[in-house]
Amino acid sequence: MAESGPDPERDEDAAEGGPVDEGDEAAGEGGSVNEAAVFVVLDYLPQGRPDDRGHQSGKAPIAHAIGEASFRLVECTLDRDADVSFGDRLPENDDAITRLRDIEYDDLTSTARSELEYVLEEITEREERRFVDIYNDAQPITLRLHQLNLLPGIGEKLRNTILDKRKRRPFESFEDVSERVAGLHDPRQVLVDRVLEELREEDLKYRMFVRQETR
Repeated sequence: MAESGPDPERDEDAAEGGPVDEGDEAAGEGGSVNEAAVFVVLDYLPQGRPDDRGHQSGKAPIAHAIGEASFRLVECTLDRDADVSFGDRLPENDDAITRLRDIEYDDLTSTARSELEYVLEEITEREERRFVDIYNDAQPITLRLHQLNLLPGIGEKLRNTILDKRKRRPFESFEDVSERVAGLHDPRQVLVDRVLEELREEDLKYRMFVRQETR
């Protein structure tokens, strides 16, 4: 795995700052204001939430899901006739969704939590260009802290290698990153691990993927 480095989250000399702005694609659910958000189903509960004490016949099915672009965690209340299963991609304006509410990582079912990493791996694989460009486009946050240092295992040496390599030629794929940056053997998993960290931890000083407002 990548070289370990200092913990930039707690760098007392770093300037105060909020979430890292990664642009419209990372901060919003879609590439344009008119494009509906798309959510990937992590768990489907045809009988509703187990902790709902309402009569079984009156409980609507729900799904826990994650946004493809902003990694927003949501609970979707679904139409009783909805045909939904694990891994389905649901646009926010899908007729099957009757209600949508933001939730936190701790609100996810145990099944949804266990599926989360697999879904993130699938998203980063399907949208490889978008995530490879994080290595191409990451910028300094402060004089001492770079966005690349927020990624697990990337210390000063690996950061400088990435910056040097991308200056010569932009990275084209995850394979290209791993071949050209010695010590960074699984650049896709590094990003997945960071997203998981941002979803699980509420007190991170800087964020690259998950907006604090959604927590």
